[in-house]
Amino acid sequence: MSGAEDGLPPLAILLAAHAGAQAERHRAIWGFDGRLAKVARTTSDRTIGQMRLAWWNDVIDDADNRKGRGEPVVDAMRATGAMAAPGLVAIIDGWEVLVVEPDIDAQGLRDYAVGRGGGLFRALADAEDAPAWLTAAGQVWALWDLAGHVDDVALAQAALGQARELLPQVEGARWPRAWKPLRIAFTLARADVLAGRGAPAGMPRGLALRLLRIALVGR
Repeated sequence: MSGAEDGLPPLAILLAAHAGAQAERHRAIWGFDGRLAKVARTTSDRTIGQMRLAWWNDVIDDADNRKGRGEPVVDAMRATGAMAAPGLVAIIDGWEVLVVEPDIDAQGLRDYAVGRGGGLFRALADAEDAPAWLTAAGQVWALWDLAGHVDDVALAQAALGQARELLPQVEGARWPRAWKPLRIAFTLARADVLAGRGAPAGMPRGLALRLLRIALVGR
């Protein structure tokens, strides 16, 4: 496993495995999201957190491809073309909500979901003009993921509530074959959101079996 892949959540690794020729690019983008998650998780000073996120913005904007050279995720993103993916800045903006807001209200949850989730799904799909249902699916996924990784029960329930409200926007969507990993991710999240559950920690056997079933039969 490369440095860019080291520490990727098991779900991200399995989802990327369904991306075919785009698997390395998907892993690089998941690695980018993981680096931002670490900033949100480990930074207690919002100013320092914003500075760490701004560094990633500078890396994305560096036309000379010099800034961050040697950092495994940066190198992987450049090698796979992921650095040019749409939605990367939005992902940073989404994570910034969790870094700077001491108490996340309903608008904060929406901003987080639109940025991280919508941006992530656009980046993985490589779709600058993504359909609205795809960004809604990304928001559902991000809210599901957040609900499973916060200790604040009220915040988790609020995230799941917003996710449920978004589900009708995705119903009936026709997923292109190339977007299979995103379809799997959304379908996993959808079932748990309807059941009032956030994302589980790690990769329990039940989640792995559900992922396999979705990959094989679509639901």
